[in-house]
Amino acid sequence: MRFLLISCVLIAMTLGVARAAEPLEAVQLYTQDELVKLIRKNAHLKRIKDDDCQLVQDIAARASKMQLPTYQFLYGDMLAYNVCVERDVELGVYYMRQAAEQGLAEALEQLGRYYDIGRLVQADKATAIIYLREAAAQGNLRAKMRLVKLYNQGYGSPHDYEDAYRWLFHASVADRGQHKKITQQLALLAKKMPDSVVARARLPVDN
Repeated sequence: MRFLLISCVLIAMTLGVARAAEPLEAVQLYTQDELVKLIRKNAHLKRIKDDDCQLVQDIAARASKMQLPTYQFLYGDMLAYNVCVERDVELGVYYMRQAAEQGLAEALEQLGRYYDIGRLVQADKATAIIYLREAAAQGNLRAKMRLVKLYNQGYGSPHDYEDAYRWLFHASVADRGQHKKITQQLALLAKKMPDSVVARARLPVDN
């Protein structure tokens, strides 16, 4: 009986060592479309962790050498939030800006949000509006909502109200709670404009 018990223990230990020695399954690098979808769902950092940080060197190369905006955004977030790399907020924000300068709406929206609330950077409403306006013009819903909210709080130029109203008014939203918030924000912004301007902003948008 004792011999059988010892044998079972040895077998279990051997299997454990064998499993530990097995190499990690290779992870395929993300396509641009796949990465954009992950970013929009705010699942990009979780995906890096779930993939056991195997793609760090590839991500860094695509951000720094190939200068792909989606990878610049991803690498910037990794650096800013200490995901699979040593934390470096300054470098992280640098890569976020690089992605934004190439027109990535998600990077523009994120930087606009960060400048609005003072996360990772000093709060600066004027700079926030610059980034948010660019993202909103590309159709980013979160940027549209935050931009209109800032205008309702008295920031920005009245000359830009019409565009902001138009972008948010024509947004398609399924969530009822979010739709209600949009309606409330639009009603507030409408009070800051002549009725004729509001009517013009509501006209169908040519695609």
